[in-house]
Amino acid sequence: MKRQAPLIPEDAAQPTQPQRPVPAPSGDTRPMKASPEPGRDPAEALGQKSLRDADRRAEATTAVLPAASRPLDTEAERRRARAAQRQRQAAEMKRSRAARRRGRTYREAPPAGAAEQHRSAMLVMVLTLGLLIAAVAVTGGLIASSMRTRPVTLTAPLHIYPVAQAVPGQCPAGTQGITGQTATGVTCYRLTQGLAIHKVADLRVQKSRVKPGGYDVAVTLRPSDRQAFAQLTRATVGRDLAFVVRERLVTLPRVDMAITDGKVIVTGSPDRASANALVRQLKGHGG
Repeated sequence: MKRQAPLIPEDAAQPTQPQRPVPAPSGDTRPMKASPEPGRDPAEALGQKSLRDADRRAEATTAVLPAASRPLDTEAERRRARAAQRQRQAAEMKRSRAARRRGRTYREAPPAGAAEQHRSAMLVMVLTLGLLIAAVAVTGGLIASSMRTRPVTLTAPLHIYPVAQAVPGQCPAGTQGITGQTATGVTCYRLTQGLAIHKVADLRVQKSRVKPGGYDVAVTLRPSDRQAFAQLTRATVGRDLAFVVRERLVTLPRVDMAITDGKVIVTGSPDRASANALVRQLKGHGG
């Protein structure tokens, strides 16, 4: 019967190098110089030792340094980083704009007290302006009224009679009428009940509104005489009125319509001199 060979591990089957004895450590801690192996070049042995020492130093140096951050290797990670940076920039810009808007609104909004003072000043200005306008209107109205109306006291009463009939020749004695001179000769104007005016509000010469180049005499009656004159003219539309001063016929205008505002216009003066002479006669100053 054959004896089986003992099983030997795979690494034990490898031929081993003869190990050199290692001296026991002593008190000297300095590294010992390795002696070159027999059969090798001493320079080659020293070069390999230097390489091994450099590798150990590199490993020690790498071990103490902090771990470097992992680089962005993929395109997706770089895009995400750029998108995050753009979002941060947009958010920062939005906050900056909001801050600027808040600051501008605060500067433009006036304080409550200043706004109240401004409203009060505007109210005072409006009231003052209204008072000035009212004063100017009243003053202007008074001035215009004073320019339009100049109260005139007549030297002799002005009698205004409706003409009932015109007869050629002198008026007979005892006849209620007045004799006047016309283009056709002497004429007797028979008169009916009229009214007497002692004072007028205005009496002036103005340019004619009917005849170009001519002049009119404007008579403005006082309010106390306007109603009586209005009644008189309503009854004599289309007839003549005799204006008589000191028993003398001054003018004989025709009534075209009822005059209710007290403004009488006597037309027919060919020039200003004739109109001025008529004004003097109406005032009772003679011819």
